[in-house]
Amino acid sequence: MAETTRRKTSTARSRGLKGVGTKKSTRTLKPAEKALVHQILTGKYEYMDNELFAMPEAEAIELLFEAAEPVPQPDTSWYQPVMHNVAGLRQSNKLGSVVLTAAQERVIFLQYNYCRFKVCELRDNLLDRTRMAPTVARKMLKWHRKAERYREQIAEINLALVLAMAKRTRLNDMDFGDMVSEGNMALLRAIDKFDAARGFKFSTYGCRAILKAFSRAGMKLTRYRGLFPTDYDPAMEKSDFSDTQRAEHELDCADEVKMIVTRNDAELTDIEQEVIEHRFNIKRGPAKGMKPEPRPLTLEQVGKLIGVTKERVRQIQNKALEKLRVTLEDGYLA
Repeated sequence: MAETTRRKTSTARSRGLKGVGTKKSTRTLKPAEKALVHQILTGKYEYMDNELFAMPEAEAIELLFEAAEPVPQPDTSWYQPVMHNVAGLRQSNKLGSVVLTAAQERVIFLQYNYCRFKVCELRDNLLDRTRMAPTVARKMLKWHRKAERYREQIAEINLALVLAMAKRTRLNDMDFGDMVSEGNMALLRAIDKFDAARGFKFSTYGCRAILKAFSRAGMKLTRYRGLFPTDYDPAMEKSDFSDTQRAEHELDCADEVKMIVTRNDAELTDIEQEVIEHRFNIKRGPAKGMKPEPRPLTLEQVGKLIGVTKERVRQIQNKALEKLRVTLEDGYLA
């Protein structure tokens, strides 16, 4: 009997489950730990049962945590909650970089539910929940934190599922970021309710749960719009930074061209300068006693002013523009 107890303790410590019967476990809990314990005791805490959970603790730990097929850790560096270009990431193999086999998926869900089963077992065995020994509380927190790590790992593996469903079922009245948020919450609820013992893949169950969450969110938004009929314009919430930068760049380029024309850095002839000034309404000053035109002149109008055909004006304009382009590239953009 003593040998069996030592074997169980050794197995638990080898898996990072130590804490029972040590000096560290007798110290008082921190305020944050007390609050977490209170939340576990008073809140709703469930698990999906399995026949393996009825085994002795040492055997269950060895079967579920030691002898089980390891599950790879996901890489979530690609994740952006409000991304729209999901198809591009899928083509570059960044979405869904970790695809679990049926055996790996069953293992991680059994591990997750076993940790929650141990929390519920410790909670249900308490005679007085208002008075709990620090050793029991610390062991409960240990299993709870392990369960949260498994839950987070499962959620990170299936993040691409939420983005794919949100991209496929875009609702016109709902913002894409709100859809992703609703889908992530539905994903976490689906993880808590999924029973791996039934033999189905989690993606089958999770997709349906995410789509139902989108439907509920859409109906809720419709009811809200009925109570508050003021239209929401998503365009007002979008940044105009790129448009502003583009407009400023165009203005800077126009100023550079005007400076070249004014100083005649491109060595334009008199006729070329006159054509450019009239065609693009660029004036070097109040010379010739003429008032500036309210708008650029057409080819035909310029031709009448200088006494040539509009086709000849086009040729002069193209030659002058080529000189301006070369001067701008060589002297100003070099």
